[in-house]
Formats: sequence, structure tokens, C-alpha cells
Amino acid sequence: MKYFEIEYISAGNREKIIIPSVHKIEAIKTFQAKSLGFMVKAEEISEPFTYKIEVAKVKLKTFLTAKKIPLEPYIAALQQIAVMLNAGLPINTCLKDVIKTSDHKRLKEIFSTVLLEVESGTSMSISMQQFRDEVGNISIAMLDLGEKTGSLDESIKKLAEILQEVHDNRMKLKKATRYPITVLFAMVIAFSFVITLVIPQFQAMFVEYQTTLPFPTLVLLWIEAAIREYGILVLAGAALLSFILSIAYKKSAAFKLLFDKYMLHVYIVGKVIYLSMIGRFIYVFDRLVSSGIPLVEALKTSIDIVENSYLRERLREIIDAIEEGKSLTEGFDSTNQFESMIIQMISAGETSGSLNNMLEKITTIYRNKYSYLVDNVSVMIEPLLIAGIAGFVLLLALGIFLPMWSIADAVGGI
Repeated sequence: MKYFEIEYISAGNREKIIIPSVHKIEAIKTFQAKSLGFMVKAEEISEPFTYKIEVAKVKLKTFLTAKKIPLEPYIAALQQIAVMLNAGLPINTCLKDVIKTSDHKRLKEIFSTVLLEVESGTSMSISMQQFRDEVGNISIAMLDLGEKTGSLDESIKKLAEILQEVHDNRMKLKKATRYPITVLFAMVIAFSFVITLVIPQFQAMFVEYQTTLPFPTLVLLWIEAAIREYGILVLAGAALLSFILSIAYKKSAAFKLLFDKYMLHVYIVGKVIYLSMIGRFIYVFDRLVSSGIPLVEALKTSIDIVENSYLRERLREIIDAIEEGKSLTEGFDSTNQFESMIIQMISAGETSGSLNNMLEKITTIYRNKYSYLVDNVSVMIEPLLIAGIAGFVLLLALGIFLPMWSIADAVGGI
């Protein structure tokens, strides 16, 4: 983005206005559209300090409050823009209509800002970059792709399809994990209730009869004392630790890489992340290659949408291999992230010239694997839930009934 200072005469007075634009001619056209007066001269200047302040404010606000906008209204807006562009309407008219019809406040703000910059001569992809944290890397990459190829409507349509598939996968995962999370939450509530309200009543009885307490009872009493004395501190410490880890994840590339690598080894969660990220990468790569995008450019765009930084770094080895003169198959094999069957399919597609067909089949394989895993999450978690419930009941039973038997023996001996 460049900045142009335009000096003009209005009502006999010399005035100045600063207009951001990608080109001097576009800045002059923008000034003329404003009908402010007679232009005297226009010259390029460095970025004004006031603009730097505004940019800093926007970045600070984004850092403190930004979160990705909901996919449903965003997908609907993209589909609307794609249909209107395909009908031959200019992009600024499409954006105005989306702003008018959208019910999502933040989405309106984003598209309003984009509209102002587009009308000043900035491309849509560049205008959207300031909202990268909210709309995601895939949006910027697909918009840039559409502008470079001259098929913005098709790129936005494909972007909507990609985001729709991502949204559907998330909904599947939420639906599959709803039952285990509900059971786990109920267990925590029940355990806390028994520990804080029931156990203290029995403690008075144990003290009165001077009963020797067994180990399970001592464990329950220790947990009750810890919750009563340090419960608030534990919650505050957990919240503080979560905040620190969140900041470290955003600011430290090394910590993010280490954390993302660890998450891939977590039971069930790691598989879900791996299949969703790799499946998304293959899907987008297939779409871009089928659109005629050069191989390296398609790989760069596809890799940018992978949110796991460890997987993203490994996938970049494919680009390095190709730039060294190796084949696509060798690049995929060098990452150590794909099973031999996938490597053989890519090799067959690359050799026979039917890479698109093979990528479609690989996309289907990963989609089926992800769907199977998500559909069976409850079944895979059930053994852990059953073990947790069994341990919870056993600890309560031993902690309460063992000393009660001792009390009964003591009473019977009197």
C-alpha cells in the first residue's frame, strides 16, 4: 500500500488530503470521485504517523479480542459473492450486497473495511490480510489465487466448498464427543459434591469413635481438605497457566512447534488432528492442481492452510525436494507422514499423467478414515470412561464403608 498527498483548492483555500492507494492514478481517481475541489498536485509520501498509530491500534485490538468468525455466516457470504461475481457484477457491488444482507456484526465490519480499500484500488486479497487471524490462511490464499488467474468467482466458490467441508467435519467431531464430555462433566460434579458435602459428615463420626482410618478414607479426606483450602488457588493457577501457554503458543514459534508435535501423539486427539490436517491438504492440493495452478504454487497454498505447525514444516519438505529437482513422489516420501499405499498412488498418478484422479482417490481415503474415526470416538473413549467411573465408585466405597465397618465392630465390642 502506498500513500499519496494531494493538494487542492477548495473555496479559495489550499487544502491537503492523504489517500492510500496502490498507484498514483488510482489515488487521483479516488480524489476526483470525492469532488473536494480543484487538484493542484499529487505526490507519493511515506506512511503517515497517524496511519501507523491506527495500524498499531488495530493490531493490538486484534491480538486481544480477535477470534475466527463463525464459519456458517462466512460461508454464506462467500457463496453469495461467488454467485454475484459469476453473474458479471463488480466486486464492490457484491461486497455492498453482502454487508446489507449479513446478520453477523463482525462480518459486516470486515467486509465494510475491505470494500473501502477495494474502492481505493487495493485488491481484495491484500485487503483481507489484516483479518488473517479471523478468516484464516486459506481465505487469503484462495483470494490471491483467484486474482492471479482471473477467476475470482471460481476461487471464492471453491473456498466456500473447502470451508463447508471443514465445518461439516467439526460438527461431526462435536457430535461424537458430546456424550463423553457430558459423562465426564457429570463425574466431576458428582465427585466434587460427595467430597465437599458428604465426606465431612462422616469425618465427624470417625473422630467421635476414634476409628483408625484406612488409606482410601485418608485419600478422600486429603482431597476434601485440598479443595476446601486451595480450590480457588488451584483454579486461579490453572487459568494463569492456560493464559501463559496461550501467549507462548502465539508468540513463540519453537514452543508452538513442540506443542503441535506433542498433540499429534495424544490418544485419539492426535489421530483426529492428523487426518483432518492431511485430508484438508490433499483436498485443496487436488482442487488447485485441477485448476491448472503450477505444482509448487499449489503446494505452497495447500500447505499454508495446515494449522498444525509441525505438520506444516514437514510438508514443506515436498517443496524443497521439488526445487532440488526430485519428483513429487520423492517429496511426499521424504516427509515420513504418508503410508506406503499413498506414496504408491501418487507415483502411479505422476507416472501415468493422471495425478488429479489419484489425488481425488486419496482425498476420499482420508475423508473415509476421518469419518470412521469420528463416528467411533465414543466407542474408543468408553473404556476410559468406564475405568474412571469404576475407580471413582471404588474409592468412595472403600473410603466410606471400610471405616464404617470398623465403627460397627467398635460399637459391637462395647
